[in-house]
Amino acid sequence: MTDNQNLLAEQRRALILDEVRRRGGVRVNELTRRLSVSDMTIRRDLDALARQGMLAKVHGGAVPVVEASTHEPGFEAKSVLEPSAKDEIARAAAALVAPGSAIALSGGTTTYALARHLLDVPDLTVVTNSVRVADVFHEAQPAGGESRRGAATVVLTGGMRTPSDALVGPVADRAVRSLHFDLLFLGVHGISVEAGLSTPNLAEAETNGCLMRSARRVVVVADHTKWGTVGLSSFAALDEVDTWVTDPGLPESVRAEVVEHLPGLVVAGEEQA
Repeated sequence: MTDNQNLLAEQRRALILDEVRRRGGVRVNELTRRLSVSDMTIRRDLDALARQGMLAKVHGGAVPVVEASTHEPGFEAKSVLEPSAKDEIARAAAALVAPGSAIALSGGTTTYALARHLLDVPDLTVVTNSVRVADVFHEAQPAGGESRRGAATVVLTGGMRTPSDALVGPVADRAVRSLHFDLLFLGVHGISVEAGLSTPNLAEAETNGCLMRSARRVVVVADHTKWGTVGLSSFAALDEVDTWVTDPGLPESVRAEVVEHLPGLVVAGEEQA
């Protein structure tokens, strides 16, 4: 980590979290030297990260949270995590969608945010296994049941409902396998070089794999906190992804590692090369 007194709190905390995950723990006095800030600032950062469940505080420092790889938070629990980052990601991802495209959105709170940014893109066909995403488009319809001009055509897959309000299982898989779309926007539980894309839900892993195989291009939409998280089941390697859209909280060291494994990395709000 490089010393920088002017780091924004969000960037500083992302660096701290990356260091915790990479080293298995950090001490407050090490962080104050490396980031050139006070003990009080570092302790506030650790308090904030601990409240979000991103790390565990110990005497003199912090260690990673040990979370069961099968734990799947509900939609409401996930929706309060990194809301501004998810909105930035959604805005950047929406810019990749051309009018008249056939696209797919998986389940997740970031794809839910993306759906709201797609309401003004005309003539889309949207395939989704997310009840929440389908609701966004349904609620945008005017009263009286008539479709507004240019409104999206939505295909909801059906299937068994997960805690994150995604529809998965054999019914969803059969529906997805019969379709083809230009672009898939995929939310993930975790992303890493070793495990690739992963989820705690075995059935969701299979459905996500079907979505990827039916798409011409795969775009992962995931904030920086998903890096280094590994769920029970991996369903794709990083090199099966075309683009990852994330937020500026992703440390530079991780960005350099990511671009070695996938063609495109888009950091929302930053000018792209």
